Amino acid sequence: MEYGDGSAGLSQTVNWLGLAALLLVQSWISWTLLRAAGRFASAQERWAARAAACLLFAAVMFCYGLAFFSVARRSGLLGPVSTLLAAAARAYLVVATVAAVVYAARSAIRKRLDADTDLHRRRALNLAANLAMAGPFAVLAYGSLVERTDFRVRELDVPLPGLPPDLDGLRILQLSDIHLSPFLSEAELARAIDIAAGLGPHVAVITGDLISSPGDPLDACIRQLARIRADAGVFGCMGNHERYAHVEDHTARAAAAVGIRFLRGHAQPLRFGGAVLNLAGVDYQTQTGRDPYLRNAGALVVPGACNVLLSHNPDVFPVAAAQGWNLTFSGHTHGGQVTVEILDQSLNPARFFTPYVHGLYRLGASAVYVTRGIGAIGFPARIGAPPEITLLRLRKA
Repeated sequence: MEYGDGSAGLSQTVNWLGLAALLLVQSWISWTLLRAAGRFASAQERWAARAAACLLFAAVMFCYGLAFFSVARRSGLLGPVSTLLAAAARAYLVVATVAAVVYAARSAIRKRLDADTDLHRRRALNLAANLAMAGPFAVLAYGSLVERTDFRVRELDVPLPGLPPDLDGLRILQLSDIHLSPFLSEAELARAIDIAAGLGPHVAVITGDLISSPGDPLDACIRQLARIRADAGVFGCMGNHERYAHVEDHTARAAAAVGIRFLRGHAQPLRFGGAVLNLAGVDYQTQTGRDPYLRNAGALVVPGACNVLLSHNPDVFPVAAAQGWNLTFSGHTHGGQVTVEILDQSLNPARFFTPYVHGLYRLGASAVYVTRGIGAIGFPARIGAPPEITLLRLRKA
């Protein structure tokens, strides 16, 4: 995700909504600070306090603006610096919003309490407000320090109609959305690779977003991925962040040098006994009126084979199913990265923009699997959507 175009509207819409919320919240905070500044005795202190409030407003808005690719590029800070500053602004938005709501609620309740209200009730109100304000810090700390690197293996059987007997039980490892960046160190990635390397797949696939932005350690990511071993090889497709960082060609060359083939509008037939797994990949897909999803990809489908497509963007699935792809591997959504369970309902931002958030989906005889991926984007935390290493087993339906 992040830095949208076309079908990456999720990131851009979230960024704009966040900017609107931040403008509203920070304007209220600045107004409150400016009112408080008027209480200082000397004119010099009042001027300094008001200047500090205005500088805080400008700094917060600038840092959040770096979440937009065009702003980060024009500022000359595109890369790890913009990633960290934008993440700090997002974290500030969450904490400041909760603090502002709690402060306003506490003030409203206090006004309704008369002077004779029991002192213990006032203390209870203050304690509840303080705990509510501390909540975002606790959640973000857990998501960053614990769940962000809680790498989990998800094994799943995928029944496919007409699957040749020689492909029944075939194990395919999927890694995606690694985002080696300030939010995921090479040592942390190495832990995930250690887990994946022990799964013994027949085929391994990497479905894009090795890094987040220009300047991120792409070669280090490829060096770690080179440790993956699979009987029939390791293959990949490009994600949107390879495109935004302008490293698609370098990624393909560097990966090929260590035995990883990125399929860029090409197919690779893999023979297992008397059956063929036709594995194809496409670069990151966007959709416009003149450039529909999976243009010319249908020509890669091989009759009689089990046709598997690698596409970072899961929104291509209806087109893939219509073209005859039996199974599609995707990522891109991070499973929402933040998921909240309320009354047995799963809520996360990705659900507002795509029906394919996480897991296995079907259309007729075709299926797509969308993984939560490894890394994080936007801010260095995962909440309710832990990082995932996927192992799918093909089964005859």
